[in-house]
Amino acid sequence: MNRLDQINDQAPSGPLTQVRTALIEPLRNVYGVSDKVLAMGLSDILIGAADVRPRWLEVGVQLIAVDTLVHNFLHRTGILARFMADHPYGPGCYRLGGCADIIRLVASQIDARQFNHAFPQVFPRFVQLAIWRYCSQQGFDICNGNRVDDRQPCQNRHCRLYAICDRIR
Repeated sequence: MNRLDQINDQAPSGPLTQVRTALIEPLRNVYGVSDKVLAMGLSDILIGAADVRPRWLEVGVQLIAVDTLVHNFLHRTGILARFMADHPYGPGCYRLGGCADIIRLVASQIDARQFNHAFPQVFPRFVQLAIWRYCSQQGFDICNGNRVDDRQPCQNRHCRLYAICDRIR
């Protein structure tokens, strides 16, 4: 079984996927509003309202915002290639087997409660945010176009991921 099949086998299906699709699909018709913006906004609202509507938390933690930092991290480290999911940044990030599905798969292997006991066990939005913070200039500012010259492989030997990173240009 290749890694793309693994994503497809483990991709969320059923009620959570249906709810996520029911929330996002109609809003895609709003001019200028991307999946990223929809996921960020709706995720924050749903997670924030979890005390009033506990089911909303289950949906909110699944909404992943893939921006260029997150996509480029998955590309640069070789994760997209390993999952045979190479694609340009954009709508492909949200298609079956794209960036969002890969992050959900990775999140299913991490118990987020080790970081905060109040977190749900599987928390894809948290994993996506951790990747963003690792890359963003406002966060750790490690794996981004400011630090890595994309014309050559990354040379940051002090990066915690260096030993397992493919350092793709």
